[in-house]
Amino acid sequence: MTKKNTFIVFAKAQASAFTGGIVDYLIMVACTELLHIHYTLSILISGMIGAIVNFSINRHWTFRHGEHTSPAIAGQLFKFCTVVAGSIVLKSSGTYLLTTWLGIDYKISRVITDIIVSLGFNYVLQKYWVFRGGNL
Repeated sequence: MTKKNTFIVFAKAQASAFTGGIVDYLIMVACTELLHIHYTLSILISGMIGAIVNFSINRHWTFRHGEHTSPAIAGQLFKFCTVVAGSIVLKSSGTYLLTTWLGIDYKISRVITDIIVSLGFNYVLQKYWVFRGGNL
């Protein structure tokens, strides 16, 4: 893959993550503020919904495969769910630790944690494991 293609895939992945992240974040805030669910549980609920958005965008746009060579969705979905489970644990734990130890509002802690988890965990695993072999 050329440097240009690598950059395009990275940019698409970030756009997909941002879209799924906005859905995730807004649902987390709604669950916490409107439904009075503890923010760590709200992250679990919102993370699953945001993951559906992110998976759909990544499969069909970011890491798409050729029309006739797309791998079975079941395998990708299993791998993706594994990554999402790890991501939710990291986001919930990171948000809790920043909020509890540093006294930062959970909404800000979540944004900080999301940036770290998105770039250092989600992108790497999605590119090289979940959607391995995808092309532009």
